[in-house]
Amino acid sequence: MIFDAHSDLPTLIYGERKAEKTRILEENFGRFFAPGIGARVMAIWTRPERRGDATVYGLEVLNAFLKDVEESEHFELVKNVGEMGKAIREGRVALWLGLEGGEPIGESLDLLEVFHRLGLRVLTLTWSLRNAIGDGVFERTNGGLTNFGVEVVGKAEELGIVLDLSHINEAGFWDALEVTSFPVIASHSNARKLCDHPRNLTDEQLKAIAERDGVVGAVAIPGFVDRENPTLEKYVEHIIYMADLIGYRHVGLGFDFVYYLKGWSGKSVEGFEDESRIPALLARLRENFSEKEVEAIAFKNFERVFERVVG
Repeated sequence: MIFDAHSDLPTLIYGERKAEKTRILEENFGRFFAPGIGARVMAIWTRPERRGDATVYGLEVLNAFLKDVEESEHFELVKNVGEMGKAIREGRVALWLGLEGGEPIGESLDLLEVFHRLGLRVLTLTWSLRNAIGDGVFERTNGGLTNFGVEVVGKAEELGIVLDLSHINEAGFWDALEVTSFPVIASHSNARKLCDHPRNLTDEQLKAIAERDGVVGAVAIPGFVDRENPTLEKYVEHIIYMADLIGYRHVGLGFDFVYYLKGWSGKSVEGFEDESRIPALLARLRENFSEKEVEAIAFKNFERVFERVVG
């Protein structure tokens, strides 16, 4: 059973429903979920060209996603770990709602609360650019969290929203840890020691997440796996490296598959191009970890953090 901590499927759903298609998730169940995904964070990402009306766009994407879930038999939007377990036992995939970047909340804690009421349980503080919360990894500056960003962290704690530190720059990363005592995650990041990319985490960052009893989700974006030879074996090397450094209890999976998005076709890890390759991944993990450790990496580690933060 897999807990995938990051998926951009809401972006696909929005585009398909704009084209007057329906039941996107249900019609593609075998393609996107069948090989063992029991829970997945469905992240609403604000495209750069929609940052000017991010709240409207975010709500439109959310509406399309909610409609699609309502039309399905295999899926359920869940708001706590108890609901996740019940959905899985009853044969459905548990979907968690996330925001990949806080752009849709603008500078309003009230909007954060509105999104929470609609199901938000995971907040990636920034995407790779600057927003009202802080600077992303691709900003020229290194501004860290803003005053509003500190307020967002506090409100997220109050509401029970998991803080996701993928995409934020290093100053913002350390600022967030300074102002929260809760476990945090990096839903889709790898080890910078193995692949020197700003979206990956330094050893010090990895250790800091583990010290908070958090989890890092290994990401299957080729450029974050290896700049020259992104293969399944290299992807597994990141998992092994992080487990050796911070312990297997702090490593999970955050695939971030993007093969279905326009402009990203063909940009995949060799041997781990899509969900159909999950059995190959699990086989590689079993060569390097015990069955208990594989179950933790595949599912239970993220489950632990969500139970503690969300309930």
